Amino acid sequence: MTSDIRLAFAHPQARAEASASGDPRDRISLRDHVVAIDIGAFQAERGCPQRVRFDIVLETRPNPAPLEDDVDRILSYDTLTEAISHELAAERLNLLETLAERIAARILLAPRAMRVFVRIEKLDRGPGALGVEIVRTRAAEALRALDASGEEDSVHPRVVYIDNAALEDPDLGRLLSHLHGGGAPVILVVGMPQHPVAETGITAVQRRIDLLAIEQNAWRLAARDRRCLVVSSRTEIDFAMRQGQMIVWAPSKLILDAIDSPDCSPRDAAALALWLAEHVAACEFLIPDGLRVPPGSHVPIRIIRPDMY
Repeated sequence: MTSDIRLAFAHPQARAEASASGDPRDRISLRDHVVAIDIGAFQAERGCPQRVRFDIVLETRPNPAPLEDDVDRILSYDTLTEAISHELAAERLNLLETLAERIAARILLAPRAMRVFVRIEKLDRGPGALGVEIVRTRAAEALRALDASGEEDSVHPRVVYIDNAALEDPDLGRLLSHLHGGGAPVILVVGMPQHPVAETGITAVQRRIDLLAIEQNAWRLAARDRRCLVVSSRTEIDFAMRQGQMIVWAPSKLILDAIDSPDCSPRDAAALALWLAEHVAACEFLIPDGLRVPPGSHVPIRIIRPDMY
């Protein structure tokens, strides 16, 4: 039996390991979770609960801080079982495919969740197990835009981190022209300003102050070039892209409203920008040379080259 065939029938854990990237990932798994449910498109299946087996493997970004044996610092196994229970309780479904999609989407809302394998099998429809298996990643939902015919299409923008050195560079306009002419919509992200920011010692308050400081830097960038438009919501990003505008991200609204808001400090500029790149399913994330980016993302990362200026 070839390795491809062997993996096709292997447990999702083996498939996850075989297709792992070079970046470190943690995994949590649920095996042989059997529930009797009413599901199926055939009339004979309606009103007749049947055993369904769930196998799930979730890949997560490694915890950025020491665990210190604290359960509140991990992504709990309950994330998997609760996603199953929630979707089963929502409504009766005809297709395992629909159930798998919904379970995967719910699991990927969890902080640090990166990629999930979901296998669901009916155990009572024949002598063997009949089922489906899917794999989904966080960077899976693209932004939407209109093509020339007026039809809606998926858009994968380029997210570009502009550090304070680039923000002050006299040749910034040349870099922006290069980026703007690259074919894909561009979302510019900045970090904390160079000047000191008020310190409160209260985590929740400090988070908001730091986010507002980043937004001040975003407005400074917009002031450098009239092509830049500061936006704060997913809807504004979508609209600005349809207008062909260069976007500068003001992070407060998206970060504070998001279910999967990043658990990093706003002062970790690279992690914040990478979260946005994943959130908008970016085609690539451009960074200045020397910036350290958290591992584990499926968004391609590229260095801003000197010839872009």
